[in-house]
This record gives sequence, C-alpha cells and structure tokens, in this order.
Amino acid sequence: MTSLHAVRSAPPPGTDPLPQGGSPSPAGSALPGADLLAAVLAGTPEGEQPVTHVHRMPVRDSRTLPWPAWVSPELRARLEAQGVRVPWRHQVEAAQLARDGAHVVVATGTASGKSLAYQLPALTRLAEDPRACVLYLAPTKALARDQLGSVAALADPSVRPAAYDGDTPVEEREWVRRHSRWIVTNPDMLHRGVLPAHQRWSSTLRRVAYVVVDECHAYRGVFGSHVGHVLRRLRRICRRYGAEPVFLLASATVAEPAAAATRLVGAPVVAVTEDGSPRPGATFALWEPPLTDRTGEHGAPLRRSAAADAATLLADLVERGARTLAFVRSRRSAESVADQARSVLRDRGRGDLARRVDSYRGGYLPEERRELERALSAGDLLGVATTNALELGIDIAGLDAVVLAGYPGTLASLWQQAGRAGRAQRESLVVFVARDDPLDHYLAHHPRAVFGRPVEATVTDPTNPYVLGPQLCCAAAELPLVPEDLADFGGPAARARVEELVAEGALRRRPSGWYWAGRGRPDVDIRGSGLAPVTIIEGDTGRLLGTVDGDAAHATVHTGAVYVHRGETYVVDELCVDDAVAVVHAESPEWTTVARDVTDLAIAATDRSRSLGTVTAHTGVVDVTNQVVAYQRRRLGTGEVLAEFPLDLPARQLRTRAVWLTLDERAVGRAEVGDAELPGSLHAAEHAAIGLLPLLATCDRWDLGGVSTGLHPDTGAATIVVYDGHPGGAGFAERGFAVLRRWLQATRATVASCECESGCPSCVQSPKCGNGNEPLDKAGAVRVLDVVLDELAAAEEADATEGDGGPAPAPDRAGSCGGDADDLVF
Repeated sequence: MTSLHAVRSAPPPGTDPLPQGGSPSPAGSALPGADLLAAVLAGTPEGEQPVTHVHRMPVRDSRTLPWPAWVSPELRARLEAQGVRVPWRHQVEAAQLARDGAHVVVATGTASGKSLAYQLPALTRLAEDPRACVLYLAPTKALARDQLGSVAALADPSVRPAAYDGDTPVEEREWVRRHSRWIVTNPDMLHRGVLPAHQRWSSTLRRVAYVVVDECHAYRGVFGSHVGHVLRRLRRICRRYGAEPVFLLASATVAEPAAAATRLVGAPVVAVTEDGSPRPGATFALWEPPLTDRTGEHGAPLRRSAAADAATLLADLVERGARTLAFVRSRRSAESVADQARSVLRDRGRGDLARRVDSYRGGYLPEERRELERALSAGDLLGVATTNALELGIDIAGLDAVVLAGYPGTLASLWQQAGRAGRAQRESLVVFVARDDPLDHYLAHHPRAVFGRPVEATVTDPTNPYVLGPQLCCAAAELPLVPEDLADFGGPAARARVEELVAEGALRRRPSGWYWAGRGRPDVDIRGSGLAPVTIIEGDTGRLLGTVDGDAAHATVHTGAVYVHRGETYVVDELCVDDAVAVVHAESPEWTTVARDVTDLAIAATDRSRSLGTVTAHTGVVDVTNQVVAYQRRRLGTGEVLAEFPLDLPARQLRTRAVWLTLDERAVGRAEVGDAELPGSLHAAEHAAIGLLPLLATCDRWDLGGVSTGLHPDTGAATIVVYDGHPGGAGFAERGFAVLRRWLQATRATVASCECESGCPSCVQSPKCGNGNEPLDKAGAVRVLDVVLDELAAAEEADATEGDGGPAPAPDRAGSCGGDADDLVF
C-alpha cells in the first residue's frame, strides 16, 4: 500500500507523519529518501513549510522468466558479465513476440530494462544472419550515444554499431552506410538523409531485420504525426527492396500503448505492459514555494520561484552527497539553476562541490555534450540541472534524488523524470516543485491528480493536412505513389489530399502513379515550424555558441535579448532574420528580458458546435497572426519592469485548430460583469483555461495560444478561444472540446481556491501574455466560469433525461468546485 497525506495540515489516520530533522518514523521504517527530505526541511519556519503532500512509493519485487532457448550462450555470457543474471518477465515476453515476427511495444516504467527486450531478438538475429542489420531510432542524441555504447558491449565485433546523425562527420557517413549492421540514428536523419537517398542505402535497406523505435511516447503532437509518416515511408521503401522489418518499440507507461504504437507505425502492434522489474521504494514530495512579500505585475503577490527553490534543493542534496538531477522547463532555467546552486555551495564554503555541479541542455556543441555525459555517467558530477534532454533513457546509475522544477507537460514525462532516481536499487527522493502557474498550483493541492490518475494517451493525427500533404510529396519524390500505397498513409484522407496536391501542381498523375513535380527534394521540416534554427555567434570572436529553434527565436534572441550559455551571460546585438543568425556579446546585466507580442485571430471554419443554452461551444479552424512587437527589461530577482523597447520583426501566420466559447448577452448578464469588467474577466478565464488544459491533454501550455474579447467580429458575441500552436493543429483543441466540463471545472477550482486577492501567476496571470497581463479580473473569471459550468451541467442533465426517458440524478454544480476537487480529473 502507498501512503498519501497532507503535510501542511494534519495527516489522515493511518499514515506516517513526515520524520522531523531526519529522524526515523516511530515504526523505524523511514526511507533514505524520507531522511533526505527531512534533512533539507530541517529548520524551515512553520509559516514557510513548502511541502503540501508526501507520497510513499513501495518496494516492488522482480518477476523473472528463464532465458529463451534461442538466446546464444555467447550473448548470455556477455549479459551475465554485465550483471544480468536472469531476464525479467516483460523482457522475455516482448522478445519472444518480436522473435515470432510480431510488431511489439514494451510499455513499462523507467529503469525497467526495456533495452534488453529489443536487444535479445535483434542481436540474436544478427548473430544468425551475417547479412542482417538493425536500424535504431532515438529521440535524443544523449539516448542514442548511451545505447550505442550498450550495444557495442554486447554485440559480436562483426556488428560494428555506429551512429548516423547530425554529429557524424561527413567522411564517416560512407563507412557507416557500408559496414555498420546496427545503425543508431533518429527520425530527422531518416527523413532527410536516408529515405531521399534510398538508392545509396539500398544494400542496408534490403537487409533490415528489425527497426527499434526507442522512447516512442516522445513522438506526439505534430512532430509525432510527422514521425508516423516517416516510419510508413521507411516500411514502403524496405518493401521495395524486399525487406519486411519487425518494429520493436519501447515506451514509458502510457494509456493505450498498442493503439498509440499502431498509429505511429501504421501496422498492428502488440503491447507488453506488465512490468516485471524490481522497484526500490521512494519518497515523492509535492512542494509549493511560499508567497513572499514581493509583488509582480499590477501588484500581484509572488511566490518564491520554482527555479530558486530547485537550485537550493540541488545544493542541499549535493552537499549531503546525493547524486541529483534537477529537471527544468527551459534552456535558460538550466543555466540559471546550475549557477544558483553553485553560488549557494560557494557561499557555504563548499567550492569543491560547486565544481561538481553543471547544466545540460540542447543547443550545446557536440563535444560539450559528450564531456557532460561522460562526467555524469562516471560520477564526476554530483548535481546537474537539465532540460528534458536527459529525461529519456541514458543510463545514469546510482542517482539518489530528482527535483522537478515545474510540471513537464504530461504525466508520462513526470514519471519518466521521476524514475531517473533509484536506478541502482537505492531508495530515492523525488521532489516536484510547483511553478507559479495555474496547473502547478492545482497539482500541488490535488495529489490524486498526480498519483491517482491514469497516464495520458499519446495524441497524434496522421491525417492532419499540414502533415499529410508534405509527407505524401516526400513519399512521391522517393518512389512514385500508387493507389495501394494510400491505405498506409491515411486511406480516404490520403486519396483526397493527393488529388489536392495534383490540383496545386505539387504532384503529377501518370498511368504508373503519382510523381513529385517539383525540383529537387521536398523541403519538409518534421519538427513542425518549418523555420530554420538560429545560430548564436559571439561577435567579437566569431565563436559559435549554440542554436535556438527558429520558432522561438523572435521571443528569445531578438535584438537586446539576454542569452545564457554554460553559465555565461550574453546580450544580443542583432538578430538577422533572413540569415537565421543572432550576434551576441558577453555582458552580465542586472536584468532579464521578456518579449511582448500581439495576436489577431479569425475563424475560418466551424466544424462542430454544441449549444448550451446561453453559451455555445465550438471547434474548428482558425487563422492566427502573431507578431513580437517589443521586449521588457525586468530586474533579476524581483521581476520589476525597468523599461520597454519596441522591436521591428515580421508577423507570422498560422492556420490551426481551436476550441472556443461564445456567451450571449444573457450569459454575460448572469455573470454580473459589466462592460468595463468583461474583457478582464474573459481574459483571466482564457489564461487559466490554457494553464489547465495540459491536465487532460498531452500538451504544454506553451503548445497553446488564446484570444478573448467582449465582442469578436466573427461570432458577434463575447468569446474565449484556445488554439493549438502548431500548423494544422495537434489534437489538443479537440481534446478540450471533448472534455470541456472536466477541463473548466479544474480551471474554476484553481482560480477560486487561489490565496491571492485579485489574480497572480498561480491562477490567472500568464508568463506568455503578449498584453502584459492586462486587463485581468479574477472574480469576474470565476463568475463567467460558473455560468458556463451551470449551462454545461444543465445540458448534460437534459441529454441524460432524453436518453433514459426519465430524470437523471442532479449533476454537480460549478459552485461546488471551490473545495476539494480531486475527482475532477477522473
């Protein structure tokens, strides 16, 4: 049994109180993780107690099976030399399915040995057939390099495992193509380097026995939809050369893994989900930084930042000898948290430990990444602040603790990050530090939304026209499309899209099929934005510092922006949009920078509407125009706005999908918001709704955008819009439409229960608001949400009455959402 209890209030009967000062509980069963937590909390004033709940995760014993008879003695000997004496049940079950020719996904917890499930059949096949080869796909370079080393230690020398990615020197790529039988690559290289040049790769592609897709839950949204088509193109090309590879997928624990993997591969996949690996016990704490005396925008109270608490926790844990990862939400935060932790340690006279703390994130040069990975694996580093670049797979033995500075967007990612601790069978500590935003605030006070809720299903939409069209062009450029191909690419949707591409002149119809009509190869960015990465160059030296994603560049490396790299601070002198280059100089100002933008939205098409009396819910297609128009300098530590400067950057256009609510005059009247309060009430409700949708969809608030207005020209009514921030949409808005009542109940509960008086970052203020969080009306937002929820409840009651032929039980009304709302997420 697990124990779950509140810490700020008295624990329920039957649970163990949190040990104080590191002493064991009366039962003498305190875990090392609990001791660590008590130690870092020792001396905390009662009024600043940050821990809201503690969850005890029990020890789980292993379940094993004998080695399959087909595993060679040589491979068994190599595995036993690495400490693998007997395989766990799920490893054998998945390996046997793959050996029998079934596509299989093994979806078990972090550190459950999923690698062995695909290594057993793949390495056995390579030993049996000296011509066979394996393609291994990883979503991150860190995971790819880690797995490359793992396979090299197990494989026969004739396998010659090698990496083929963006870091592979040009002169080595030909060698990989000719000689390697276990090629470690990624979907991007498959899309850009292998499939378009399949003639050069023909000797490899005709020999592919297995395709391994590691950490496949990472492929979601628009990117996941693109990857699904890349895998369909791979299967098609392999068939052309006479190969029918078996797909072996590894996934974190997600809902409906077989269905998600089937959507990704485009062929039926069998799931293995019963985890046979042992799990050490762990203590998992929910931590909300307390309110401070500081105020932010418009006098809103501010909490101590999650980054500051994470940095102090990282320093505290390192000082106690605990090997710790601190996961943060951005590249800038990775630098900042590591730097703050080092400062704390130096201030305590522990400069020796400060040198063993570093940051890890995307955008580093390859040689920097390799050295950090080596130092982390070897134990030279005790503490690392990292983005999700270290979330997946890389084997870091002996971690004692994980700190999560903010919700990572999905429960799958949260458990993946939390599972990095305790890999060497040590009882561990996990601390989730809530950021000052609505979703984190909700989770900190509703533990069942973390510990009692199923992990989300992976959302992909291969029929998204903005994905399907470009991918059909890529497929036609590789080999002419024939009618039989279209079933794999979406059936009727693919056939309709092909006809549109012919009409647009992108494809040509011939008796033998559809041919690519363009010059060269289609230029398709599977990461979704279509924008080239921006290179960061130090102006004085010409030194390459790193890169940022093209879609983030306007907001992060505009002229005047503060940019942090490996703990060093720079200021951007110029962003050249046409050349995708930002020139910087070294400087350490007393401020940070925040971009301001403006957004216009037009409704292009309404696909579905649901009348709720005085409120109507819609979903459909919208056109969004966004432009970064200015940036603010904000004082470090306080967030005080020091100055604002205009920017001259081009507007960006986006056609995507949205969910929106319209409120007629009667609804506005019932909410008792006048003309002056209406814009702020709608705006506050929009912000909070964006913050809470990731509770129910596999997205992040940064994947979403919103617009609200007292009178929208396309609806003629007060309107709140939430849209997907990806071309063509990613399924998030449709998910919001489908679970509208649960979504808005959680939104209303979060806003109403927040301790602030008139709105703060924990409820209705948004860090991405282009209007500087003006106007916002917290009380008005609660009344607006009450009206919408009352109408939703009445509509559902009416639907139930019609369906049953009689009255239905009275539904919960919105007014009851201000108390304990744990059940809202089920």
